[in-house]
Amino acid sequence: MAVALIVAAGRGERLGSGSPKALVTLLGRPMLHWSVDSLRSVGTVTQIVVALPDGHLDGAPEGTIGVVGGATRSESVRAALATADAADVVIVHDAARPLASPELFERAIAELERSGCDAVIAAVRVADTIKEVADDGRTVRATLERSRLWAVQTPQVFRRTALERALAAPAAVLAAATDDAWLIERTGGVVRVTESDQANIKVTSPTDLRVAELLLAERVAGGAVAPGGAVAPGGAVAPGGAVAPGGAVAPGGAVAPGGAVPPGGAVAPGGAGR
Repeated sequence: MAVALIVAAGRGERLGSGSPKALVTLLGRPMLHWSVDSLRSVGTVTQIVVALPDGHLDGAPEGTIGVVGGATRSESVRAALATADAADVVIVHDAARPLASPELFERAIAELERSGCDAVIAAVRVADTIKEVADDGRTVRATLERSRLWAVQTPQVFRRTALERALAAPAAVLAAATDDAWLIERTGGVVRVTESDQANIKVTSPTDLRVAELLLAERVAGGAVAPGGAVAPGGAVAPGGAVAPGGAVAPGGAVAPGGAVPPGGAVAPGGAGR
């Protein structure tokens, strides 16, 4: 069995949302809910713990446990892990990656069990040429061998004992960690990669949010997922998640109570287009 820890304590300043990033609306729902839904579809997951900013614990979805996150990412993971039930396998996932599929979580867990390693991380092969620069930040020092480079994502799946040992590091080390797998590496643990896909993006900017919304809308239209169950019978989905009873969808996501959608997509408070 496995417990899942969702890191959702980011403030979202770069999104300019004025609220925690994980609670920003994405296709009609808080972004966090998409990851929770995927994890609930993984049969081995028995508990989901969400690390949220102080003052926002009410943002934890029903059926999950909310804890106050720390000043850094790894401190948030440590706080969530301390609350989690006993389980040999721990999944760590960023709420900012709402497109992670149940299959990706299952594949990472299966690789951990198959390989006997300490951690498995989702990642994609690097497509761009990567250059290392000198200390001046501009002069190219080397071109790195692309075939050996992977861009790391989440989920990251750990053996609990290895993760607990890694998270016992001093605060300065935790603050330097950009992912928890690095903490495993520095203690001599074995980390393996499982291949993810480019659609598992991290939402950091308003552009990322729009791309995530479009990708999720495609999944909903294909019947893979539904934003709160609002799916038009013909498979059409409004970007905001609003669907008319008859299946009509306004371009801006606004729908009249009677199901009619005006040509411009705008709907008056009483349901009349204007």
